[in-house]
Amino acid sequence: MAADHRDAPDTARTPAVATLHTDVLVVGAGPAGLMLACELRLGGADALVLDQRPGPTTESRASTLHARTMEILDSRGLLAPLGSPPREPRGHFGGIGLDLGLPSSHPGQWKVLQRRTEELLQDRAAELGARLHRRHQLVALTAGPDHVTADALGPDGPVRITARYLVGCDGEDSTVRRLTGAHFPGQDATRELLRADVTGIDTPDRRFQRLEAGLAISATRDGVTRVMVHAYGTPARPRTGAPAFTEVTEAWQRVTGEDIGHGLPHWVNAFGDANRQLDRYRHGRILFAGDAAHQQMPSGGQALNLGVQDSFNLGWKLAAEIRGDAPEGLLDSYHTERHAVGAEVLANIRAQTQLLLGGPEIEPARAVLAELIALEPVRAALAGTISGLGIRYDLPDGAGHPLTGRRLPPAPLAAAELTAGPAAFPTPDPGGPLRTTDLLRTGHGLLLDLGTGTDLGAAPWAHRVTQITARPAPGTPLTPGEALLVRPDGYVAWAGPGSDTAGLHAALRRWFGAAASPRTTHAPIATATAAAR
Repeated sequence: MAADHRDAPDTARTPAVATLHTDVLVVGAGPAGLMLACELRLGGADALVLDQRPGPTTESRASTLHARTMEILDSRGLLAPLGSPPREPRGHFGGIGLDLGLPSSHPGQWKVLQRRTEELLQDRAAELGARLHRRHQLVALTAGPDHVTADALGPDGPVRITARYLVGCDGEDSTVRRLTGAHFPGQDATRELLRADVTGIDTPDRRFQRLEAGLAISATRDGVTRVMVHAYGTPARPRTGAPAFTEVTEAWQRVTGEDIGHGLPHWVNAFGDANRQLDRYRHGRILFAGDAAHQQMPSGGQALNLGVQDSFNLGWKLAAEIRGDAPEGLLDSYHTERHAVGAEVLANIRAQTQLLLGGPEIEPARAVLAELIALEPVRAALAGTISGLGIRYDLPDGAGHPLTGRRLPPAPLAAAELTAGPAAFPTPDPGGPLRTTDLLRTGHGLLLDLGTGTDLGAAPWAHRVTQITARPAPGTPLTPGEALLVRPDGYVAWAGPGSDTAGLHAALRRWFGAAASPRTTHAPIATATAAAR
């Protein structure tokens, strides 16, 4: 029996209802929703995005892209429009300085305002053919066994959308989550940070300065000063809107002794330390990604990055389901993989909250952690969690190989040639070598033969997986003579010697479905070559 979920107002009383149809309805045009739309279109699925806002956010609450997110954007050819954003090699863990340097093409953290990230992904989604309907408010859902029906109110009246799947990417106050009644366990906010972007003030930069009365943070860029403040012992307040600027100025004066009340606030908000996670990211034909799936204090800019990476994991799997060639269990692996990652991030943010917002009683713990961070294994583990570079999915095929379950390392290739597959061979950037990242541009699976010298027997999957023979450049983490099967999201599904065709074929079936019959197997594409410059 279909499940009916309805919110006021009742669109059934409106006689003229526009109707739309799509493969996947994405609710929310933030970074997670727009990234998902891009990945769905890249995989051949129709995508329609609904959002209440008239355009990309004007508040730019998030301003940090971490290394793994930068690698993801690079793998889809999306970094050039960002130009050269400022890079900071150091971040923090609970306000304690932390070197984020790990092997990556984009180590550290990159300062990109959320508005710019949304503009970038919106342009790419439109280029790929996704439809974006702004000023549309979702009011009702009906989930059936083979489709989802959504009712929305738009600027021209009510709209009814029928979709094969619906994904809620509509933030921590998710309407989709409320309408479906999805279980969202965790803890409510007990403490909060007040935040504002202000012009016309002159206050020194403060990087997580713990004073006698509270925590103060301030930084000025392009004439705008972002201030954040928490007075120790102040509880989170129930809020239905943004706090008044006077609330920020009073707390700032109490903590720092400075008067910033003469400044002009561009926007003000408060965020608490609520920490919640859906018990299931998939509810039949309704799925969740980003802040709709997990709520956390935005410590170190992890929330936006976690959401983008959710969508990058989900997009190719849901597109395969839409195409009808997804192997059994593929779509469910989204929850299995990303729920575990989300739980780890939420746990580290809970710890950071204690370190940031705790009063003088937390100082001994901060002192111990500062000593531990000086130890390289501790630093690397924390940096791996914050940057996303430490993710390793628990994959069953080729589990003994150090690369299985990890992302394909960004590395130059000394030479490469296309053996077979559905994708055009990538062209190196002028003046630069061909990189492993370039091989992921099309969103197809990748079989990277690093000189096994054998027939890997992958021709029956050539319509879904591009096979490339390459020679890794010296000094890279790639081993000559091995082969790597890489999923469309850039994670290695299997790695091993060319003699292990049984293991390779098991992984191909697990992630890309059954082998095609000889009549439907695509013929190898004419060989093309590219060499390092």
